Amino acid sequence: MYQYSYADQALVNERVAQYRHQTERFLAGELPEDEFLPIRLQNGLYIQRHAPMLRVAIPYGLLASYQLRTLAKIADEYDRGYGHFTTRTNIQFNWVELPKVPDILQVLADNQMHAIQTSGNCIRNTTTDPFAGVSVDEIADPRPYCEIIRQWSTFHPEFAYLPRKFKIAVIGSKIDRSASQLHDIGLHLVKQDGQIGFEVIVGGGLGRTPMIGKVINEFLPREHLLSYLDAILRVYNLEGRRDNKYKARIKILVDSIGKDEFAKKVNDEWQFSKDGELTLTDEHFKKAESYFTSPDYQNLDLLNETNKLKTQLDSNINFKNWYEHNTVNHKINGYRVVVISLKAGLIKYKDGTEKFIPSGDMTSHQMRALADLADKYSFGEIRVTHHQNVILSDVKLSDLYDLWQALDELYLARPNIGTLTDMIVCPGFDYCSLANATTHNIAQNIEKAFDDLDYLYDLGDIRLNMSGCMNACAHHHIGDIGILGVDKKGEHWYQISLGGNGGSNAKLGQILGKAVPADEVADTIKTIAKVYKDGRQETADEIERFGDFINRVGITPFKEAVYG
Repeated sequence: MYQYSYADQALVNERVAQYRHQTERFLAGELPEDEFLPIRLQNGLYIQRHAPMLRVAIPYGLLASYQLRTLAKIADEYDRGYGHFTTRTNIQFNWVELPKVPDILQVLADNQMHAIQTSGNCIRNTTTDPFAGVSVDEIADPRPYCEIIRQWSTFHPEFAYLPRKFKIAVIGSKIDRSASQLHDIGLHLVKQDGQIGFEVIVGGGLGRTPMIGKVINEFLPREHLLSYLDAILRVYNLEGRRDNKYKARIKILVDSIGKDEFAKKVNDEWQFSKDGELTLTDEHFKKAESYFTSPDYQNLDLLNETNKLKTQLDSNINFKNWYEHNTVNHKINGYRVVVISLKAGLIKYKDGTEKFIPSGDMTSHQMRALADLADKYSFGEIRVTHHQNVILSDVKLSDLYDLWQALDELYLARPNIGTLTDMIVCPGFDYCSLANATTHNIAQNIEKAFDDLDYLYDLGDIRLNMSGCMNACAHHHIGDIGILGVDKKGEHWYQISLGGNGGSNAKLGQILGKAVPADEVADTIKTIAKVYKDGRQETADEIERFGDFINRVGITPFKEAVYG
């Protein structure tokens, strides 16, 4: 992974010193609140319902084990002993104290981390495929291009105050595992005549006006990546609306003038920089690729590894469930990718107590233990996914059983990846000052309604996403089942949508009907699941997936079952 240069470290340290002085001036009453607001946002600090919240950047979801230990230290010393991983692969600390934020930023800086541009109307953290570099279906590793974009976009003076926040995703395979079409810019690595380039998609986004992005360039040679991105941002910066924040995203601009006209404006702007100083060379790519070299994989006795694994799978059904649902093929024989569920749900501790764990939450104890496991089993690297889970990407087959046992002790071995309880859920009204409704209580009720693992497996892959407001931080529009919290005269109600998809065939879900009260949400989801299970097509070899079932029959059968 990328290591800070001397210039990087000096720059981040200087930013911390600047912000420390700005905070001191604000607390002394020398800096007005309206002037401090954009400053704190550019340093990742929000003021939430109960306390300030600090959002820390995890570039393209990649962490070293020592950095995860740093996050654990911050959780213990400056927060309440845990952190919350988000759909942007960042981590949020929900209970920080404003005067101590500069101290937190210094701890981050000392460990090659920061909170720069995790909020505000700027280019946010670039995301990518969590299986980048190890996926068997990869055209090329997207991480070097993410790093190139990160270096270009961080502290970019022209794009520090855009009309609205701006998000970019890069993928390197035909299968979209980063919801790239729902980004302001989605970049898909492609090959044409043996050359690597990008399919460029612009104008995706969720929130109040959800839209699927539109292709404006089918093949952009990779050497023009930055100059073309620069042209897109220039057009947006000049022509994006600033009079109405609800119509300020680039998706509104692209939709209003049409993708062809937008593409023409970008091409016209691009002519000024196409072959200039932003043009990337082979040396640039080699340098970026050098940050992501393959670890020291062993030449394993695959037959012996496989036989040992088979014996373990045959002797322990719990391990088998975890293996089948929480591990993924690796490009190197003898290794697997392990997806660690941060959707523990209702935990029953050994002392008999029970606690509900919100999606994406991880305690400081779990962080430290996972860092140790990453050192022992996966070359000291941890990845964060936009589904609010974490990954150890390079685990030997022979280590899987021991790793599973260790994760089980940490309550991190729930075998539910891809199931209905692998929910994406925002913090909702309990924390967020923008939220209209609570989410954690609804998630807990759904957990209780779907506590039968065999039934979850029978339902198959179903993505359930729940947001506490229209900002759609939990991507409810693209869930197979989407839940949106709404406020009705001070009461929390929940609007349900069906048939969304954030993958390669991205589409927005359809609203089922009128919102339902909080105490009916879980039963409504049970009804939806029953309609699907009773009506799906099945053969000896294949069961119709939930999304395919909705594509075939529409939402009318669900509507009739839910509303009568």
